[in-house]
Amino acid sequence: MRIRIVDAFTDRAFGGNPAGVLLLPDAFPGDDWLQRVAAEVNLSETAFAHPLPAGSEADWALRWFTPATEVDMCGHATLATAHVLHTTGAATGAVSFAARCGILTATARDDGAITLDFPTSPVTPAEAPDGLSRALGAEPVSVHDSGPDVGDLLVELADEKTVRALAPDLAALARCSRRGVIATAAAEDPARGYDFVSRCFFPNVGVDEDPVTGSAHTVLAPFWSARLGRPELTGFQGSARTGLVRTALRGDRTLLTGTAVTVIDGELLARP
Repeated sequence: MRIRIVDAFTDRAFGGNPAGVLLLPDAFPGDDWLQRVAAEVNLSETAFAHPLPAGSEADWALRWFTPATEVDMCGHATLATAHVLHTTGAATGAVSFAARCGILTATARDDGAITLDFPTSPVTPAEAPDGLSRALGAEPVSVHDSGPDVGDLLVELADEKTVRALAPDLAALARCSRRGVIATAAAEDPARGYDFVSRCFFPNVGVDEDPVTGSAHTVLAPFWSARLGRPELTGFQGSARTGLVRTALRGDRTLLTGTAVTVIDGELLARP
């Protein structure tokens, strides 16, 4: 079986967020094998997909695994999977996926960008858990819950400089949310090409800091669109690798647009 490493939400190799992508010929093997492959790949997520029969609710079935567990929603590995399908000729135009969080679509554009259609995550004010500011190393301006699909705390901080300088206590941070923490602030200078900045820490699923997180932007899009009064924004994720996610809020759906680059194309020899 072919396995690929794709850098998502970037237009250059070694940027954005790398994901493993494995296209299977038919039904998923056992969960244990899928988890072992994801642990071997050892990226924040590895995507597994197989084609569905004609007349199904979607074109492909899609699952995502971190090195430690299966997750309910992943944007960058979905973008990476759609990129592989389109660059190999396995799909054209719009392709749909049946996933844990519902039916997702990915549409390739003429300029090479891919737009994902994801459910918008609800953003509701929440009490800061005990120890959050100490674990994060910064005092929150506001704290919000992101709903069941994402399972993160959205933590607004004072400014972009504070977000970029974070060096959290990950063990302590793991006690503050179900999946992790999205730290965010308004862009210091929107003339740089983005409207808000974020960093994402997911120690509960084996990912200390995720480089560029598509699912987090289904939370960030409604939060910042309400603050800034515009449905279409660009987010910058300030990890070491960095990446840009263009967001468009469409009510209960959020569109995430980005590009991807295949960096490794190889063969998986360990069969299920």
